[in-house]
Amino acid sequence: EVELVESGGGLVQVGGSLRLSCTVSTFNFDDLAIGWFRQAPGKEREGVSCIRSSDGSTYYADSAKGRFTISRDNAKNTVYLQMNNLKPEDTAVYYCATGPLGTVVAGLADYWGQGTQVTVSS
Repeated sequence: EVELVESGGGLVQVGGSLRLSCTVSTFNFDDLAIGWFRQAPGKEREGVSCIRSSDGSTYYADSAKGRFTISRDNAKNTVYLQMNNLKPEDTAVYYCATGPLGTVVAGLADYWGQGTQVTVSS
């Protein structure tokens, strides 16, 4: 069983920054990807970014481009999401997920964390 644990959420003012961390219990997957998703109250879950373990390829939603950066530390089994210039519309519960690349991109990853709350106050 793969476990994911997110951390780093919190309350921040508009324009501020946060760095989310996602620690995965194992990276023993072929063509593994780890993605960040978010869900705001009353809205559907949406993909934010993902990274491919094999070559570090990254993908970003339009809402994240230019403000968020995803990175990985394979030695620590951890993926980070650096979020800068945060806006009120970034307020959501952020989840990380992992599985084969195609499933993560489609939002159908095999394994999910419990989520961490990010609140951006204006």
